Amino acid sequence: MNPEFQTHVLPNGLRVIHAWMPRAVTHCALVVNAGTRDEGADEAGLAHFIEHVLFKGTVKRKAFHILNRMESVGGEINAYTTKEDTWITSSQRAKDTERALELLSDIAFRSTFPAGELDKERDVILDEIAGVQDQPGDVIFESFEAGLFRGHALAAPILGQAERVKTLTQAQVKSFVARHYRPDNMVLGVVGSVTWDQVLSWAEKHYGDVSVPSVASGGTQTSRRAPQSVAPFHLVEPKGIHQVHHLTGCLAPGGDSKDKLAMTVVANLLGGPAMNCRLNLNIREKHGMAYHIEANHTVYQDAGVFNVYFGTDARFHKKVERLVRKELQTIRTKALGTRQLHDAKQQLLGQIALGHEHGATVLSGLAKTYLMYNRVETLASLVNAIDALTAQDLLDVANAWLGEDALSSLTFTTPDAG
Repeated sequence: MNPEFQTHVLPNGLRVIHAWMPRAVTHCALVVNAGTRDEGADEAGLAHFIEHVLFKGTVKRKAFHILNRMESVGGEINAYTTKEDTWITSSQRAKDTERALELLSDIAFRSTFPAGELDKERDVILDEIAGVQDQPGDVIFESFEAGLFRGHALAAPILGQAERVKTLTQAQVKSFVARHYRPDNMVLGVVGSVTWDQVLSWAEKHYGDVSVPSVASGGTQTSRRAPQSVAPFHLVEPKGIHQVHHLTGCLAPGGDSKDKLAMTVVANLLGGPAMNCRLNLNIREKHGMAYHIEANHTVYQDAGVFNVYFGTDARFHKKVERLVRKELQTIRTKALGTRQLHDAKQQLLGQIALGHEHGATVLSGLAKTYLMYNRVETLASLVNAIDALTAQDLLDVANAWLGEDALSSLTFTTPDAG
């Protein structure tokens, strides 16, 4: 059952959402509607850089006191950046929820960004960028989106490029924060066994006095444009690796598309986390040619990405690629039978239900939807929408988006692959 939720908008525009869950631990998040796609031409990597340096000091706390505030009571404070938003999160026992909410407010609205601390954290991020390059199974997704969204802000890597990160300044940090870290561009979410009255009281106490910057003083609302389709590409990049990594995919429905849910079902049927997905059964189990193979539907506000990823021995690469294309052709040309459709729905619904057992997952879904679309999708409405999908819906979406001439590919090959 979906937890009951409540929403409220403070006078300064901060949206507050709460869901009751009978758990010993509460999860809190302050989510900023600003990520990599909101960076300017000379700001590549800045959103992620700010996520790091938020913890380096506020008007009343030094870095140690920020980290110790939740750690001293066994809580966990963290942050992460996506292409569209930045999350500052805390998980703790229910009795420490107000402590967490006060700290999140202090970090988001009163950070001082000391120059010396910025320089130290810059080196940490440069190491992080270098580390990612050592993981071809991760970097291939980033490189593929760079091609799929070329010419658009969504093409930029979240971590930024090393040379640009080296030049980011304190002034740029403060400018970006002034533009985007404003209460009317944020959502505060709490999930756990604290009451709505408590959450609302704490929100008003610790966030109600945060002012909204005027446009004249640098305040602005996030402004985005949807990406356009680009010509398909088929790239092969030799790497110093022992296994071939391959990605095939295309643009897909985004969060604002009527096709979003049907595409999610298609991707889950093809290569979701279950061992009985089609790609796993027909390529790994039947032929033994790929240890890891998956299909994904990544959803952004106004665009999406569908892809199939696999890693395999260079000897099997071309055959696995053909088998993947064959599965995509099948999903476009052969409608699911009644039993197949029922099983596909039940599998996805089961995965969603398992996810809703975790408070952090519930918080992520509620806060993200509220942030992007100013609405909340309940579990009941999601179940009904999935139940309403027909085999023809899935066939139509597969044909509309996954046509052979729409697919691009990126392959990381071994140095001696011919």
